[in-house]
Amino acid sequence: MLAATSAGCILTKDIPDPALEVPGSYKDARPTSIGAPPTLDWWRGFRSSELTTLMEEAQKVNLDIAAATARLIQADAQARIAGASLLPTLNFNGQEAYSRTSGSSASGLSIGGREVVNYTASLSSAYEIDFWGKNRDAALAAEETSTANRFDRDVVALTTLAAVANAYFQVLASQDRLRTANNNIASATRILDAIKARFKAGTGTDLDVAQQEAVLANQRALVPPLRQTLAQNINALATLVSRPPESVKVTGGSLNQMVPPRVTPGLPSELLTQRPDIRRQEAQLASATANLGNARAQFFPSITLTGQGGYQSSSLASLFQPHAAFFSAVGGLTQPIFDGGRILGNFEFTKARQDELLQTYRKTVVQAFADVDNALVSIRQTTEKLRLQREVVAASRRAFQLSEQQLRAGTADIVTVLNTQLTLFQAEDVLWQAQLARLLAIVSLYQALGGGWEPRMERSVNAL
Repeated sequence: MLAATSAGCILTKDIPDPALEVPGSYKDARPTSIGAPPTLDWWRGFRSSELTTLMEEAQKVNLDIAAATARLIQADAQARIAGASLLPTLNFNGQEAYSRTSGSSASGLSIGGREVVNYTASLSSAYEIDFWGKNRDAALAAEETSTANRFDRDVVALTTLAAVANAYFQVLASQDRLRTANNNIASATRILDAIKARFKAGTGTDLDVAQQEAVLANQRALVPPLRQTLAQNINALATLVSRPPESVKVTGGSLNQMVPPRVTPGLPSELLTQRPDIRRQEAQLASATANLGNARAQFFPSITLTGQGGYQSSSLASLFQPHAAFFSAVGGLTQPIFDGGRILGNFEFTKARQDELLQTYRKTVVQAFADVDNALVSIRQTTEKLRLQREVVAASRRAFQLSEQQLRAGTADIVTVLNTQLTLFQAEDVLWQAQLARLLAIVSLYQALGGGWEPRMERSVNAL
């Protein structure tokens, strides 16, 4: 009890103050933001059954998560190994010894040898009194390392799930952009046919035809890169769910089918308990602090108790008789005097390691606040960009429809037709990219908050 108490006092004294300044609110959070609840299945907020299926599969079979789980099991085993030093060791020894003395005297005369059989059965025990808390600190350091590995697994899982969501949204965006590209090819082909008709009627020029053919060829050239992006993101999803690409079928659909949750990030102080990377760094700092206590205790004497007791007899039949019993007990104290600076060097190294982890912990917390603010800014700006881009598409589509009508009526300027269709084609593609950017920003906020907030669904704004 004294050892445990002294070790606890040393650990409390050695934990450095992080001196962190926690803001009262996120810089870019809206005043109406409410507190965040415990971590939940945040991906369900997008209302996509296929995304939910991929997420659940990734949690079960992702190889990075499996490797992190294996590291956690290793750390738990190391904690049990380190904790064993707090308890005495107990061993059973059984022995049969056969010996024969020489039959020759010093003068060379034969005196007859003697054969001896000896049986021994005993228990031996050893225990180090952890008066300075050395073993207790070593066990505590191993336990905190195990805790850090537990949070490390959570970090890997959160990163993996964010990667699954991002890849899935990339698939949807590629499918949307491909559909738009094919529609634009059809529109460009329709305009080309109208221009050719004017050329045959003598109201158009060969230059008009060539310009529209260039527009059509440019639209067709956009398709292969989009198909490549689509295939790459499907392959990325296959890797995340640990399956060959050939066995992964992603139906996808459209970004318009996604229902973005309302942003309610909660209070900044909750970030310190929600983000697994912060908790991991905190546990690593606690482990380094315990290691520092262990390093300091090595300057002091080591007190050990050993004992052995059992039975010894030359006859197996009388081995367990009272007169065959024996025992021994030894107490020892070892005080380091000179070791070439090994203990001092270990202490200074451990102290510097603790300081390194303290600075890393501080940086992780500061970076976490910045991540949340960056995600909030990104959501706000991508939402505004999406709203404005929808207006651009609506105006561009109306201009293109009017120019096409005038072209068929023979009153349109061909330059105006070319400009309006190029503007529309580009605006539609940018719109899908803007929708993708908003969804990726929401995922980044989930990740920055360490798991998410209670989803409150917005109205779907799908119309183009």
